[in-house]
Amino acid sequence: MKKKWFLSANLALAMAFSAFGQNPVQVKYANTITEADLKEYLTYLASDEMRGRDTGSEEGKIAANYLADFYKNLGLTGPADGSYFQSVPLVSNAFTKVTLQIGKNKLVENEDFVFTGDGNMAKAAKGELVFLGLVTDENLAKVDVKGKLVGLWAVGVRSNDLVNKVMDAGAAGIVIVTMEGQANFDRIANRYKTLAGRGRIGFDQKIKQRPVFMVSSDKMAELFATPVETLKEAAKSNPESIASQKATYQVVKTKTPVDAVNVMGFLEGTDKKEEVLVISSHYDHVGVSSTGEVFNGADDDGSGTVSVMEIAEAFATAAKEGNRPRRSILFLNVTGEEKGLLGSQYYSENPIFPIANTVNNINIDMVGRIDYEYQNAENKDYVYVIGSEMLSSHLKKINEYNNITYTNLILDYRYDAEDDPNRFYYRSDHYNFAKFDIPVIFFFNGVHDDYHQVTDTVDKIEFPLMTKRAQLIFHTAWDLANREQRTPVDGTNTRTDR
Repeated sequence: MKKKWFLSANLALAMAFSAFGQNPVQVKYANTITEADLKEYLTYLASDEMRGRDTGSEEGKIAANYLADFYKNLGLTGPADGSYFQSVPLVSNAFTKVTLQIGKNKLVENEDFVFTGDGNMAKAAKGELVFLGLVTDENLAKVDVKGKLVGLWAVGVRSNDLVNKVMDAGAAGIVIVTMEGQANFDRIANRYKTLAGRGRIGFDQKIKQRPVFMVSSDKMAELFATPVETLKEAAKSNPESIASQKATYQVVKTKTPVDAVNVMGFLEGTDKKEEVLVISSHYDHVGVSSTGEVFNGADDDGSGTVSVMEIAEAFATAAKEGNRPRRSILFLNVTGEEKGLLGSQYYSENPIFPIANTVNNINIDMVGRIDYEYQNAENKDYVYVIGSEMLSSHLKKINEYNNITYTNLILDYRYDAEDDPNRFYYRSDHYNFAKFDIPVIFFFNGVHDDYHQVTDTVDKIEFPLMTKRAQLIFHTAWDLANREQRTPVDGTNTRTDR
């Protein structure tokens, strides 16, 4: 277990960055964020009837309308020419036929291999599978990859660049190992099998003839009739010692438009209304399994979505009582996060308000549970904070001050390390704001046994802790929306490549 990195803040220094100090009015509105409201909204959004709120599904549309009606009833406006929706042009890419045969071995999709590439072929291709192993210039000089399926050994490294390099060298396709052990591969294959037949959702792009088949280390050894350890050694410097195999494969792809939207509620500010604070979550999840089991997504990210709703209600109540924020606030619930941060990517590249006027993004993704690291801790009042000091030296201090003053949570920064193997920074919607040099802060509770499982249900949500987390986020948002100067961009984005 990694050593825990807990908050160590200098209160006097933090107070220097505060907009107002402790403010009874602010506390009044924070207290409108309640367990009862959070539970009511989440019980609806994460119910079985919502069928996992899959991107572009009928239930996803119901969830979007539910959010839009909520914002409308609060008195927030629709910022897209009066609409609360921003259409996101997505398509579903379904691979209706994927076959792979090596020698006489007919492999079974989502059991023996997982297809992770792209392509569309009118008929099956016949050729050779050759072994390259590690993608080095030395190995490429030893193995002729042109027009062939190429076996890669990419355990413990980022594989996308390696695949690109081999395809650029003339390969017809890739068979790749990215993890050792059959059990690890089986977990990935079972996930693909569960979601089989539903298509991959993304932006419409030109089809690339780039068939990539992922297999386990054991299966790769079987295909080349070579023990795993022998194959691993050959991968380093003598891949030509591994005999090639006959290969036949085909990929057939169809595209279907997906009706998907981002949902927005807008609260106009006062004297600094041209500057906009964005508070975001993703309201989609992954729908139902191929056997009809519902992925309720109560924590991921029903918890973040209902937190945004309650924070919006707190600000709307303040505005009605004459305490409108100085800066404008956009409450943004994006679609397609589970498919690759698609909704936030589309918004950041097609913003309703100029990116130059966007002062910060506060992103909330999974704030309703207690993770592995804290499940046995004496003090479980924590939240992980990610990205808060990369682009602005002020943002982290502002959040710490508000926490010390109002909520007294443990602020844990362990996942903010640039070499975090989990890469959580890259896995939620704040990423698409940070790439435009907007200072971001991402609130997260970590992973647990129910992460992306059908067991992520409302009954497991820690509502008292979730309420406290949402109140901290409100206090930080209040501060950012009302302080005299926007947070400066005095840092460098060192995490630009997903």
